Amino acid sequence: MKLSRLSRLTIILVLTSMVAACGGGTAELKKELDERRKRQGTQPEALPQVKTYESFQYDPAGLRSPFQPTIPIASAGNNGPRPDAHRSREFLESYPLDTLKLVGTLRQAGRLYGLIQTKDGLVQKVLPGNHVGQNDGRITVITDSRISVVELVPNGSGGYVERPASIQLTSN
Repeated sequence: MKLSRLSRLTIILVLTSMVAACGGGTAELKKELDERRKRQGTQPEALPQVKTYESFQYDPAGLRSPFQPTIPIASAGNNGPRPDAHRSREFLESYPLDTLKLVGTLRQAGRLYGLIQTKDGLVQKVLPGNHVGQNDGRITVITDSRISVVELVPNGSGGYVERPASIQLTSN
């Protein structure tokens, strides 16, 4: 395969320009490195003070056994609060409490309503006494920044115990 004189000259010119483009340019880099080396460095922050470890000697005399429940469990009878099995369920009881968001409040006719948004994006208006969450949660108090709820959760021995919870105002 023979190349014409013009083709050979073009190839040589391209190769020469490529080699020229690869060389040089280090003077600017060296200058930048020298400037950075001359700058005064800042002092690193002092290390935090390490607290000495305080050991704890467990002395079982007079202390609660770690294997006993902290909340006294009532007998498995009908003592204590129980969910109302005959009450019709409200819409927000089909959602876990931790998936509900308080997105605002609304004052109408002297009453403060809470605006709760579900994970599906639906917004529901609620008042104290309404039920929310999957643990028979009942709204007790509504303020501008939170909704207080009391849930009924199983205590492990056939009964139920009231557990306070809340839904905080979120800003998106």
